[in-house]
Parts: sequence; C-alpha cells; structure tokens
Amino acid sequence: MLHLLLRRLLTGGGLLLLSLATRAQSPQTRPLQQALGRASTDTARVLLLADLAATYRYSRFDSVAYYAQRGLRLARRIGYAKGAGRCLSRLGILPGERGNLPLALRLNLQALRLNEQSHDREGTARTLNQMGLLYFALDDFRPSLRYYFRALKHYQQAGVTDTSQFISVITNLGASYEGLNRYDSAAFYLRQAWQLTARHSPATWSCWGNPAPYVLRELGLLQLVQGHPDTARSFYWRSARAAGPENDQRSASRAYQYLAELHQRHGRPDSCIWYARRALPLAAALPYMLGVVRNSALLMQSFEARQQPDSALYYTHIMLRAQENLYSPQRIKQLDAIAFAEHNRLLALETERNELLARLRTMLLAAGMGALLVVLALLWHRSRRQQQANKRLRGLHEQLSWQAGELTRQRDDLVRALKELKIAQSQLVLREKMASLGELMAGVAHEIQHPVNSVRRFAAASIERCNEIAHRVTTLGLSPAQQQICDDFLGHLRRHQTLIMQHGQRAESIVRGMLEYSQGGGRARQLTDLNVLAEEYLRLVYHDLRAKHDYFSCALLLRLDPTVERAPVVRQDLGRALVGVFGAALQAVRQRQLIPDDDYVPQVELITRRTAASLEIRVRDNGLGLPPETLLTLFQRFPGGAEADLALALSHDLITKGHGGTLNVSSQPGQGTEYCIVLPLSAWPEPLPA
Repeated sequence: MLHLLLRRLLTGGGLLLLSLATRAQSPQTRPLQQALGRASTDTARVLLLADLAATYRYSRFDSVAYYAQRGLRLARRIGYAKGAGRCLSRLGILPGERGNLPLALRLNLQALRLNEQSHDREGTARTLNQMGLLYFALDDFRPSLRYYFRALKHYQQAGVTDTSQFISVITNLGASYEGLNRYDSAAFYLRQAWQLTARHSPATWSCWGNPAPYVLRELGLLQLVQGHPDTARSFYWRSARAAGPENDQRSASRAYQYLAELHQRHGRPDSCIWYARRALPLAAALPYMLGVVRNSALLMQSFEARQQPDSALYYTHIMLRAQENLYSPQRIKQLDAIAFAEHNRLLALETERNELLARLRTMLLAAGMGALLVVLALLWHRSRRQQQANKRLRGLHEQLSWQAGELTRQRDDLVRALKELKIAQSQLVLREKMASLGELMAGVAHEIQHPVNSVRRFAAASIERCNEIAHRVTTLGLSPAQQQICDDFLGHLRRHQTLIMQHGQRAESIVRGMLEYSQGGGRARQLTDLNVLAEEYLRLVYHDLRAKHDYFSCALLLRLDPTVERAPVVRQDLGRALVGVFGAALQAVRQRQLIPDDDYVPQVELITRRTAASLEIRVRDNGLGLPPETLLTLFQRFPGGAEADLALALSHDLITKGHGGTLNVSSQPGQGTEYCIVLPLSAWPEPLPA
C-alpha cells in the first residue's frame, strides 16, 4: 500500500522535479567510472565499485545496490576482506534509509567485523558512523553519540584522508547534541564542521561528496532553536542550493522540509504546503522514509488547518504507512535483539581474549620456571668448578686479602663521602626553596596584617558610634514608627560591622599562620588544635591554587573528629607538611578536571581520627591516582638522580623526623589517592600548659 501511495505521489506535480534530479550525477561519479575502466587489479576494482556506489547514496538507491553487490561478489570471489567490508557497508545504507533498521544494523555489524578483520580503520569509522545514524533516526541520541565518537577516534588514529566523512562525523555529533538540547556543544561541533568545509577545496572531495548541504542545514536548525528564524531560513536556502550540484536529493528534501516546518510554526499554511510538496516527492523517490513521514505529517496538519479533509486524509494514509514501515514494533524489537546479540558477542570475545592471555601467562610462567631450573643447574655446576679453583688459589688469595681489605675501606670512605655530599646538596636546595617561600609569605603577611587590623579597628569604632547614635536618637522624641525605623537601620549596621570584625579575625588568623609558616627560627612545640590547623591550611592551599588557575574549583569535604585534642606539635613544621600533602591532592583533581567528563566532580576529603595510641590525619582525593612505580619514589628528594618536586619529600621528613610519626600513601589509578599522617601519642613530650 505504501508503494502504491508513493507511486501516485510521484506521478503528481513533483514528477518533473524528480525526473530532472535523477538524471543528474554526483561530480565524483564520472571520474570514478573512468578509473574503474582503467583499473588493472581486482582489489582496485572492488574499492572503486564501493566508492562508485557511495556517489549515488542520496540520488539513486538502485545504483548503490548495483555497484555494491557487484563489488561484494568480486571481493568474495578473490577473498578480499577489506573490499567486502566496504561493499557491505554501502549495502547497509539502503535498508536504513527505507526504514528497515534491523536489516541495516545486521549488515553494518557484518561489515564492521570485516573492517576490523582487515584492519581497515577508515572503513571501520564509516561503518560506525552509519550505525550511529540508525539510532539517530529513532531520536535515540546517546547511543548514536557513542558510535560517532568511536568513528571520530578511528579517523584521528588513521590520519584524516577522507575529509568529507570526517566532517560528516563532526556534523553528526553536533546534530545529536541538538537532539539532547545541549546547544553549546552542538554549536562547537557545527562551527568546527563548517570551518573545515569552507577551507576545503571542492575539487578534492572524496566519493562522499561535499558535506556543505548537511552542515548548512544543521546550522539553520541550531539558529532556529536559539530564536533566530530569519537566519535559519537563510541557512536552509543555502543548503537547498548547495544540494543541487551534488545531486543530493536527501539534503534538498530535508532543507525544504525544514522550510515547511518554519512556515508552519509562523502560521503560514500555504507556504508550508508549497515547501512540503517539494520535499515529499524527493524523499519518496529514494525512498527516504523519515522524510516521507515528516513531510506527509506537515501536509496533513496544514490541510486540516485549511479544512480540506480529503487532502488531509490522503496524506494521513501516506504518513501512517511510512510510520508503520519505519517505527514497526517488531522491527524495533529486532533492532534491540541484534544490538543485544552484538553486545554478547563482544563480551564473549573479551572473555576468550582474557582466557587466552591467562593461558599465555601460564605458559610463560612454565617456560620461566624451566629456564630458572636450567640457570640453577648451570650455577651449581659453576659453583663446583669455583670451589675447585678456590682450593688451588687459596694461597694467592691470602696474599691479596690485605690489599682487598684496603681497597674495600677506601671504597666505603668514597661511598660515605658521596652520600654526605648528596645529603648536603639536597639540604642546600631545600633550604634555599624554603627560605624563598618563607620570605615571600612573610612579606605578603606583613602587607596584609596592617589593613586587616585597620578594618577590625574601624569596625569596632563603627559599632561604638552606632551605640552612641542609638542613645542620642532615643532623646530626640521621635514617633514610635520613626524610632522603630532608626532601630532597624542601626541594628542592621551593627550586625554588618560584627560580621566584618569576625571575618577580619579570620583573616588575622590566616595571616598569623602565614607568619608562623615563614619563620625559620626555633622549633618550640605549642599546644595546637589539629582540626583547626588542618582546615586552615587546606583552605589556604586551595585558595592559593584557585588564584593561579581561574577556572579551578573543588569540593572540600571535612570529617573532623571532635575528640581530637590539642596536641603539642611544632605548628609551623606540621603546617609545612600539610601544605605538601594538600597541594599534591588538589593538583591531582585539577589535572583530572582537565579531561572532559561531564559526570566528574573534583573532591578532596579531610578526615581526622583519634585512636588509643595515635592521632590520624587522612587526605583523600578522587583524581587520576598514581601508578605503582611512582609510589616507590614518591618521598625521595631526587628519584632516579633527577630533581623532582620536593614538597612531599619535605612533608615526609617533617612528619617522620620532626614528630616521630609516619606518612603513608595508597592509590588506585583512575580512582584517587589517600595520604595518611599518623602522630603517635607516645612520641610526644609532656603536655604543655594551655
């Protein structure tokens, strides 16, 4: 029934337009036909037939089927997997456009296996792009995005040789983000696609042709949803004009469809009917089922608005038949079943791969054990021979033992001197850096201290003035309403001044901490509230990092044990150790934040806990984590003989040597890192007076 309705539609007013369009060819068709006639090998003929089929993808589906089937038969006869995969991918275009999505997905999966078997990255990327279009046709944008990103990755890894398809993938990403109403991301990819299209020379497009009609159409749709209908109409017209030289009937149909939808939205049914009648024959001629559904729906709604029930009923029949062909529940179930089967196949392949790796590891272990036994046998034999040689050389050994002992002592002296030199070198570098940091912080603290004190002093004076004004107002004999207004104003002012004093006190405590941090002198222990100290230094390091990186932000989670008592510690040394640990945690989440991930929330958690024998300070982050090889040298000052960041090495020395505690780290790559500072109660001196 649908074919009869489409045939009647094509024999109407759109037949002339369709006949003119179908006689035209893509600009890439003629050169490929000439190259096919000159081809000297079967493999070259297969690839040319696949490319030739692609030139008819939006104008003549029968030609797509003819050239793709011809190339597939030749590829199977000569056993050419790469060519078979590309021809199968071309055949997968047809059922997808005609609404048979399960068959299209099945053909694309077969093509994908052949692409991967022949290591054809370009063919794999094209097939993944087509699979994403199948889900895009059902308005299921999230799986389509996954396929598009996989296709984009293959194009980038293989090197972009097919600019036309690379632009198509980028445009598909923008169109999918439009469907998800994420217009900033859609604008980013569509602008990138248009810039690549505008820079490219039209004479060098691949068999897929000029993507300009598609890019312009999606740019117009983006302008429409952003509230610019006139700009959108201009883009639609440009898309329709660009589709003419390419004989891209699908893009022309979509451009006229969008123009019809635009006129329908603005209450112009006549213009809507005119454009929809131009779009529908082009979609029906391919046949492009999604275009048939949407244009027949536009015509049905427009004729209903004009109260022409016969015409509305006619286009309703076309729409319902096309919808049944496109959105058939049975086909949707088939599509889900095929996708589920492919998912299970991939899981089975992964399981088989893991089993193969396990067997390979077992074989390697057995081979290693055999080699070890051989080595042990050789060593035993060598040991026997060495013992025999030792018996003969014992006399000579006794004569040389004194010289060997002397050389050993000299070597030990040299090693000791070298160690002392390295220690002195590291201490000099550390002292120089800490001195520079202390001088900088002392200067900043002194510069801040005076205005902070002035703010507090002026706030206190303002509170006194408010009290004096309140007292004087009571003697003026104001009415109760005026008196109430004055009291409210003065009360608000006193509360604001009180807040200024509180924040000034907070700033003064931070300045005092900076001054204590910058002191290079004595190391006297002080009774210190570890919860307050750790929180202050965490916020100090966080705000310092935010000042350096404008767009950095992080959630600070505090789980402070109220039973943690004031402890006698060297405040400035413990503060320096915490600065190193907090800095490492915040830098880890900042680096992970640079990786695009919409679901990632950077977090640093500070935990204090008292146990029977110690106090613990734990710092956790959800950054990138540290590899095992890095954990081995994390607290070394010069790992591998090269200078590295000394912050954690300094923190380790201040905790272990200065306070008799421990600083440990555990990490899982991709999940985060945890630093644990343990201060034993037994290592403290007698409690100091409060």
